[in-house]
Amino acid sequence: MTVETEDIKLQPCEPGRLTAEDLKGLFLFEKLTDEQLAWIAGHGCTMRVPGGGLVLREGDPATQFFVLLSGTIALSRRVGQDDVQTSRTEQRGVYMGATNAYLRDDGVPQKYMATMRALSDAEFFVLSAEDFGRLMRDWFPMAIHLLEGLTLGMRSSQAAIGERQRLQALGALSAGLMHELNNPAAAAARATGALRERVAAMRMKLGKLAKGKVAPDRLTALLDLQEEVIERAAKAPVRTAMQIADLEDELGDWMDERRVTNAWDVAPVFAQGGIDTECLTQIQARLDSPELLDQAIHWIGYALETEQLMSDIEDATGRVSSLVNAAKQYSHVDRSAHQWIDVHAGLDSTLVMLGHKIGDGVQVVKEYDRSLPQVPAHPAELNQVWTNLIDNAVQAMSGAGTLTIRTTREDDRVVVSIGDTGPGVPDEIKKRVFEPFFTTKPVGQGTGLGLDISYRIVVNTHGGDISLQSAPGDTRFLVRLPLSEPASA
Repeated sequence: MTVETEDIKLQPCEPGRLTAEDLKGLFLFEKLTDEQLAWIAGHGCTMRVPGGGLVLREGDPATQFFVLLSGTIALSRRVGQDDVQTSRTEQRGVYMGATNAYLRDDGVPQKYMATMRALSDAEFFVLSAEDFGRLMRDWFPMAIHLLEGLTLGMRSSQAAIGERQRLQALGALSAGLMHELNNPAAAAARATGALRERVAAMRMKLGKLAKGKVAPDRLTALLDLQEEVIERAAKAPVRTAMQIADLEDELGDWMDERRVTNAWDVAPVFAQGGIDTECLTQIQARLDSPELLDQAIHWIGYALETEQLMSDIEDATGRVSSLVNAAKQYSHVDRSAHQWIDVHAGLDSTLVMLGHKIGDGVQVVKEYDRSLPQVPAHPAELNQVWTNLIDNAVQAMSGAGTLTIRTTREDDRVVVSIGDTGPGVPDEIKKRVFEPFFTTKPVGQGTGLGLDISYRIVVNTHGGDISLQSAPGDTRFLVRLPLSEPASA
């Protein structure tokens, strides 16, 4: 995708236009000595920019330090596809540009943090980033040490805490995955043990039938009946627990009347398989032998229970497989970092991974627009965003409420809304929720980096936008992702 970029057309810088006395009238330089002012005047220059002209662009290398002498300027930041104006001023002496040029080279390139445009004809005093950095380090060494410690310390702390938060999230997700895996694994183990017992009982019952005085044609009919009953059970309609209990009573009474041994142990197996008294009557008619009926009922019961146990094992192992697939989808360990994705797959896998945290008290409502096109993204990073937003929503509701995840299209962007029915976010806090280290959680329960990380992933990495809408009982985080590759991709 080709994006036209506006050129920066600055007029040539004119050296020597400002004297030391002129510079002393600017609040930034008013406390400097005459010698220092003379050095700055000799190394700086003045530059004029016509109204509407672009002075510097966010993300470009920070090569110059600007001080406003006259005119009106506006600073803006890029948020998704929009430019958001952050400030507007005509105050003489305000500065911008390479304001961090004094920091020692730590491998992080210095870039302009905002875009500056002249709203009217403007004039600036300009120093190169190299000269500004040198004067700061030479003239104010103690202040530079303090500023470097503050800036680099904050950067290191943010990186360390961010890494710690990722490790904590990974630990929590791993514990949750183990918890989710334990249930189906235990169910499969129980069903396997029970299946072994039923197969052994079937072998014994088959031996008794073979030793008994059962005509070959009757034995063949019995085997045919077994297959017919199993097929009938597979096609039986789903019953409620109350209906199954009533069916158990009917089957138990029917078996008691015909002196079937251990009828109340066998009846639940037939009821669970959806076999009714009509079917048992048909079995009795086909066998036409009261002596063979008892053994046939137990033989068929073992076969039914075996099928049910195998279905339980299939369901349990299928659940394990689904969880493993969800974990792979969540982490994307077997896929490239950047790709075109369906956002619903990441949302679903995140819900599975957070199932233990969501709990039974939270109702999950998914309102997906399945017709949405794919978006270019780093899926593992987006899943981190979904994790942070869903986790925050569940905590806001204290484990009880409705979590609503909605996907829609808005012009050339896909919108993912994650909403909760918690108490809401106060107005005075809304504008700070994306600030690093800001948190309303008690000490030890939040780092204040979850939403900051989410913001940087959505806005900086994906060229999207994330915003908050909140009222008591209806809080929504809206993530907007572009349908096309960002210009820098």
